[in-house]
Amino acid sequence: MPYDEKNSRPDGPHHLILEGREQLSVSGVEEVESFDENQIVMYTTKGTLVVRGENLHIEKLSLDGGDLKVEGDIDALTYEDGPREKGGLFSRLFR
Repeated sequence: MPYDEKNSRPDGPHHLILEGREQLSVSGVEEVESFDENQIVMYTTKGTLVVRGENLHIEKLSLDGGDLKVEGDIDALTYEDGPREKGGLFSRLFR
């Protein structure tokens, strides 16, 4: 039985709010891949977002709501690619 793409959830809203290069609010976060004081890598509904800076720390993370708040000295916000393909291992194997 092939994987049914129709059952995957639709892309939700994605917003970025940067205040004074010191506070960042992101919605539409699906997963945080890695983080340290110089870089945070997260998957969002619109692609992989990389936040670079100094003294970065995650103030709030709610994956249920898809919200993330970051504080620190933010130097760059970069999208590395488009949205991730939906589905798990089986959907990638049986295309």
